[in-house]
Amino acid sequence: MSYRTHNCGELRLTDAGSRVKLAGWVKRVRDLGSMAFIALRDHYGVTQVIVPSDASEELQAKVKQLKPESIVMIEGTVRSRDKDINPDMPTGEIELLADNLIIDSIVEDLPFPLNDILPSEDLRLKYRFIDLRREKLQANLRLRSRVIYSLRKYLIEEQGFMEIQTPILTVSSPEGARDFVVPCRVHPGRFYALPQAPQQYKQLLMCSGFDKYFQIAPCFRDEDARADRSPGEFYQLDMEMAFPTQDRVFETIEKTFKHLNEELSDLGKRMMEYPFPRITFKDAMEKYGSDKPDIRFGMEMQEVSDIFVNSEFKAFASNATGPNCVKAIVAENTADRSRKFFDKAEAEVKKHGARGLAYLKYKDGEFTGSIRKFLSDAELDQLVKTLNVKEGDSILLCAGERNLVQKAFGKVRVYLANVLELLDKDLLAFCWIVDFPMFEYDEEEEKIDFSHNPFSMPQGGMDALLNKDPLDILAYQYDIVCNGYELSSGAIRNHRPDIMYKAFEIVGYGKEVVDEQFGHMISAFKFGAPPHGGLAPGVDRIVMIYADEPNIREVTAFPMNQKAQDLMMGAPSEITQAQLDELHLQLVVPEKEKA
Repeated sequence: MSYRTHNCGELRLTDAGSRVKLAGWVKRVRDLGSMAFIALRDHYGVTQVIVPSDASEELQAKVKQLKPESIVMIEGTVRSRDKDINPDMPTGEIELLADNLIIDSIVEDLPFPLNDILPSEDLRLKYRFIDLRREKLQANLRLRSRVIYSLRKYLIEEQGFMEIQTPILTVSSPEGARDFVVPCRVHPGRFYALPQAPQQYKQLLMCSGFDKYFQIAPCFRDEDARADRSPGEFYQLDMEMAFPTQDRVFETIEKTFKHLNEELSDLGKRMMEYPFPRITFKDAMEKYGSDKPDIRFGMEMQEVSDIFVNSEFKAFASNATGPNCVKAIVAENTADRSRKFFDKAEAEVKKHGARGLAYLKYKDGEFTGSIRKFLSDAELDQLVKTLNVKEGDSILLCAGERNLVQKAFGKVRVYLANVLELLDKDLLAFCWIVDFPMFEYDEEEEKIDFSHNPFSMPQGGMDALLNKDPLDILAYQYDIVCNGYELSSGAIRNHRPDIMYKAFEIVGYGKEVVDEQFGHMISAFKFGAPPHGGLAPGVDRIVMIYADEPNIREVTAFPMNQKAQDLMMGAPSEITQAQLDELHLQLVVPEKEKA
């Protein structure tokens, strides 16, 4: 028996008069007594089915049994809906006049209805196999499939990359996040680690003589959940090239994203700028307060410290020199906004650690606002000139320790963009963040540490490591950012053992530690490593952006919840004592977990 001759999204007016079979889930059923309407759904779409008043008693009795999500097979004749066309359905010009219905299963009551009102996320994830029947989620996963197929096809056929899979069971290494570890039965007391990324393997592939590598790689990091980050696992387009310059890496990925956008042209996204603009890390922090800036809109932070060095307004004068600063943002056409608008902006900046926010409104050639009476006319005139303030604009100002002000005011910048509706969801504002510091000072550990990828080449090579203040050394490290999301980090790699030893020495790892942790890398480099570099854009985040979803779990088939639990499968779970014995493990459970 064939279940169907067509799918539920396939029939059109040209099929009128044809006898067909459909199979799927009952989306809705309306029994009007004289006739019944069934909306039948499958992966491809929805078809309206009519059970007429003169249908057999057997058929009408079956219809009365139906409940939403029951699985049925229906036979009948396609006919035109005439004047009852539904323009919102691809199949809206036709309906199926049923004369036979086979019930495969009548389902139990669902834990939640599949309508526009979403239940709690935990309930959705517990019954993800039901939740995934939603048209939006099905569309998101179709989009994900399109994205991966397009990337894979383009890199192989147009760019000459070779797809190579790397191991999932590997060795633990200090790469910036916590590892997931796996006990080894045949080597008691020893553990594998799941790869945070195929970083070391792809570098070893370059040492093996491969020229262009990629894979759609699963990565595993024991990190807390965010809207744009899954706790546990994610996928990235992992890439590496031999003998590249930084410009060559950029050109390759820019062409890849341009091609992808052309392949997805039906989604209506447009690139703001091509080639992608490059912003130094320092400028990104000074102007946007973030190393993943959203540049779809302006409102950049501007330095106004010099204006207040000798000001009578001590709150600004005391922050105008040394490690502190006074920053300003011009919010265009907001001078008519109420005080509540500015109070909410101040609450936002305080939420992120700054002490407060001042504002000035420029209207009819005059300033009003929270600090107008504290500023001289000369200071106000200088603000107008420096910031290019126009009639109807407002100035928001924040003072304090530079790093804190930049990060907090950067959050306010994005907050204002949302409130003022400045974010164009169809605009793709890609940019490169370049010239990252090689090292940073870790306040918690009270030591210098790597600020980015430890396998990056320092700008200036060994000379820089020997002769410069570590905090002044820049690296050939870069991020690619789109609409405020970091899609990828990357670097031109450190392929010289002497430079690697020295870089790790600066952060407190001796030669013996490097040999122990990365002996395979050192060995490979000693036997001939080409200059190489690459990056790894996050597939999940790419799909998020194209799907206009704010949460990465909406583009993932079976995600964990925010507590790193798979509620559907029941993971993480306890294992039996026999399994523990086989692995030579003992459990020491914290008291709060026992409770």
